[in-house]
Amino acid sequence: MTSDLFETVGDIGPSRETMAEGAVLLRSFARPFEAELIPALRAIVKRAPFRHLITPGGHRMSVAMTNCGRVGWVSDPSGYRYDAVDPESGQPWPEMPPVLRQLAADAAAEAGFSNFAPEACLINRYVPGAKLSLHQDKDELDFAAPIVSVSLGLSAIFLFGGLKRNDPTRRYRLAHGDVAVWGGPSRLFYHGVAPLAEGEHGLLGRQRINLTFRRVLMA
Repeated sequence: MTSDLFETVGDIGPSRETMAEGAVLLRSFARPFEAELIPALRAIVKRAPFRHLITPGGHRMSVAMTNCGRVGWVSDPSGYRYDAVDPESGQPWPEMPPVLRQLAADAAAEAGFSNFAPEACLINRYVPGAKLSLHQDKDELDFAAPIVSVSLGLSAIFLFGGLKRNDPTRRYRLAHGDVAVWGGPSRLFYHGVAPLAEGEHGLLGRQRINLTFRRVLMA
């Protein structure tokens, strides 16, 4: 990430798009937070660098990941889980900076989910060709809280389906600053990211950064 990663390009106001019941796409919602996001993300990645996790099936994920917050999401041959300790450093994950908490809470409230207090922020780094297969976010104990997903950098195609893996999926182009929120009836909908296309973002270069905020434990 570079020092000018989050400079604002143009004056683009936010807009709202419904994806399903309980699921909305908030265009450009993260733009007002950009100036504070940059040092916060830099500090997190310095303490807990990106790494490619191994799935329980032994596959290396094409998306590089790290975490901040009370717990972090991890994967290895033993399974998927949340852990308060970074397995690479043996130290607690970096604390979630206030600007990230505020962005997540404000986006959730805008989508109709008040008092969202995430315990985990999974930070994904995509480069061209990286993808995320259709999956459900179901490792959490609290399904009453929504998922808040922030897109930065190169645009990506977000796949949003239904409660079954073979349900039809809709495709949404997520641009820098867009925030997707899904909860309620849509909380366990399958979703994924198509292989990232080649490109050069003016701020991030050849990559996309995705922040996924989750409430893990029961309130």
